[in-house]
Amino acid sequence: MGKKQNSKLSFSYVKHVVGHVLWTNRTKWGKAGVLLLSALVLLVSSSYGVAYWYQQKHADEPLVLGATFIPNYAEYFELDPQETLQVMIDELGFKQFRLVTYWKDYEPTENQYNFDKLDWQFDMIEEAGGSISLALGLRQPRWPECHGPEWAMEKPIEEWSEDLNEFMGVVIDRYKDREVLLEYQLENEYFLNVFGECPDFSRERLVNEYNYVKEKDPSRNVMVSRSNNATPSWPINEPRADIVGASIYKRVFDKTITNRYFEYPYPEWFYAFLAGMTELTTDRPTMIHELQTEAWLPEPYSMKTAPLEEMYKTFGPEDVASRIEYGINTGIKRIDVWGVEWWYHLKENRNAPEIWENAKRTLETYNKN
Repeated sequence: MGKKQNSKLSFSYVKHVVGHVLWTNRTKWGKAGVLLLSALVLLVSSSYGVAYWYQQKHADEPLVLGATFIPNYAEYFELDPQETLQVMIDELGFKQFRLVTYWKDYEPTENQYNFDKLDWQFDMIEEAGGSISLALGLRQPRWPECHGPEWAMEKPIEEWSEDLNEFMGVVIDRYKDREVLLEYQLENEYFLNVFGECPDFSRERLVNEYNYVKEKDPSRNVMVSRSNNATPSWPINEPRADIVGASIYKRVFDKTITNRYFEYPYPEWFYAFLAGMTELTTDRPTMIHELQTEAWLPEPYSMKTAPLEEMYKTFGPEDVASRIEYGINTGIKRIDVWGVEWWYHLKENRNAPEIWENAKRTLETYNKN
C-alpha cells in the first residue's frame, strides 16, 4: 500500500478515534461541546457558501470606486474645499461622490436657504462627468452625526421632524432635475444610538422620511445604511430601501470595552455573506458607503495635529492598497472610500504625501481595468 493511501487511512483512523472518544465521553458537557462545534462548523460553512454564491453572481459586474466628500471636513483641515474636490477628481480619478446636505448649513435660519456650497459641488462633479449620491436627513456622515440647526432642535420632535421634511423637500426640488444626481442616502446609520449626538432613533420617523422622499422624487433610488459595522443584522423591516449601505471599519480605537486599538477579525467574505443574505431575503443590492481609509484615534488626539505614528496605528501608507483590495475582495461592486480630505491634509499641511501617492497609484490600477 502506497504512502499516500497510508496517510489517508491514518488520517481517517485518527478522525474516527477522536470522534469516538469525544462522543462517548460520559459527561454531558463533552457531548454538548461536540454539538456546539458541529453547529458552528455548519454555520460557518453555510455562511461561506452564501458569500461564494454572491461573489460569483456579481463577478462580471463593473467596479465603481467613489468617495465621500464633505467640504466642512476640508475646512476643518484648513484646506480650500473647491481645490480639494478638484484634486480628488483630477489626481485620484474619482467620478462617483457621496455629498452631504447638513441641515444647519443650508437652513441656518428658519425658511432662509443658501445652497451656494452645494451648487458648486454639483457643478464641478457634473463637469467631470461624474455622479452624486446625496445624503438627506438629520443624521449624516461625520461627527456629531446629527446636524440640525439650533432653531429647529429647540422644538418638540413632532415639530422639528416636520421642519426637516420640509427642508429635505426644498433640497429635492432644487436638484432632482440634475442628471448628475444618481440617488439619495437617507439618515446615515440611523439606529446606531451608541455613537453620535442625536435626539431620536424612532423607526416611525425613518419610515415617514423614506415615504416622503420617494413621493417627492419617485424616479430615484433611496439607500438606507446598516447601523453597525460588525453584526449580521438583516434589513428586512420598514422602510424597505432600494439599496442597502454597509460600512467597513477594520482597525479602530475601542473606548467602550478594551480601551485599546482593535482590529475586526472578519474576512472579506463576511461582508459578501451579509450582502448575499440581503439579496436572498430582500432582493436588494448592497453597496459599501464607507470603506475606512483614514485613522481612528483615541481621545484627546486630533486628526489635524496627532503624531503621524499614532495615526498610522489604524491606517497608514502601507495599508492603502490592502484596504482597498479588502473592499474589492468582498465582491461588492460599489465602494466609497472614506477620509480623502485627511489624505490631502497630510500631503499639503503635514509634509506626509505617502497615503495620497499610494492611493493615487492604487486607484489608477483599478480605474484602468
